[in-house]
Amino acid sequence: MRVNLDGIHTNLRFSAAHMIIGHESCGKIHGHSYIVDVEVDGERNGQFGFVIDFKILKNITRKICKSLDHRVLIPIDSPDLEVTYEDENTIEFKVLDCLEYKLPKQDVVLLPTVSTTAESLSVYITEKIVSELENKEFLNYIELQVNEGIGQGASYRYYFDE
Repeated sequence: MRVNLDGIHTNLRFSAAHMIIGHESCGKIHGHSYIVDVEVDGERNGQFGFVIDFKILKNITRKICKSLDHRVLIPIDSPDLEVTYEDENTIEFKVLDCLEYKLPKQDVVLLPTVSTTAESLSVYITEKIVSELENKEFLNYIELQVNEGIGQGASYRYYFDE
């Protein structure tokens, strides 16, 4: 059985700035109002016969969205990016050996990804949810879609049996 969270109606959203390093039009810092949709497939179980408790899934997902909200997302595994720390409050990063940025640390999220595309964000958020979920033995998969606006997004499916 599948259960779904529609990000528009359940307020699973965040707004963030990012860049797609090397891309002609998306290579400049720009932002999106992201919407996150979640689907979980599994067997009904427990006292109430839930596949998963909606409240638990929403709370975990909202916490992750909140951690990304109103931040600049930096893909620290990108081979085209060099991150340094000027001091404990400032992050500097250099892109393609030419563009240099300096931002307050509190405004930045360093992501363990190669890029900050919707595809990469869907993997990152899904894996964060999976790491925080308990009682996964009755779950088959979780599929998460990160939308860069209505009608445009990328999905990632994580299988629990693998």
